[in-house]
Amino acid sequence: MPDAVSAPPRGDHGREPRRRDPERRQRILTAAADLVAARGYHEVAMTDIGAAAGITGSGIYRHFDGKSDVLVTMFDRVIDDLSAGAAQIASSAAGPLDALRALIRGQLSFVVADRTLAQVYYYEIANLPAGDRQRLRRKQRLYLDEWVRQLALLEPGTPDATLRARVHAAIGAIQSVLQYRSGLAAPELAALISGSAEVVLTGPVAGCTGR
Repeated sequence: MPDAVSAPPRGDHGREPRRRDPERRQRILTAAADLVAARGYHEVAMTDIGAAAGITGSGIYRHFDGKSDVLVTMFDRVIDDLSAGAAQIASSAAGPLDALRALIRGQLSFVVADRTLAQVYYYEIANLPAGDRQRLRRKQRLYLDEWVRQLALLEPGTPDATLRARVHAAIGAIQSVLQYRSGLAAPELAALISGSAEVVLTGPVAGCTGR
């Protein structure tokens, strides 16, 4: 007799267990971002997301436990990608000014290229469960710490509170594009906003004694 070969594990009724399809998962995340950006988190149901992603019935629950899980996954990707970019910049930049300019470009690229996702992140993070919201806020702080560290290298002796205020103001300038349609071509808008953010970080401020 031939050697016995173990059969692959099967699910109910002898069928092969279902494997999660990463492309389907991404379709769900994309559909959720579009719908939440258009309607708001509380006006979107899981069935809406499933229908927009081309997934009917309970199929969407094979990938996510619920609507907040979709949002958490989406936001984790955002901050993890930004943090990974910041770490790469810190290890490869020629100096703190180059690093800050690269950080500005990375943040701006996310806001302009992924405007819908950025809008959802900016406006809907407060709707996450408290534990997930706090965890993501910690990740955000670590990301911002890299901005502060590079600015401190550029301007040694500046109080930490002043450095952090400048970083938040610069990122606020970048995120301001989420609140209106400028009518400018993308390259022109990017140049304008990145220049403004750099001035906020490094330019003189009237009446500021923290430098």
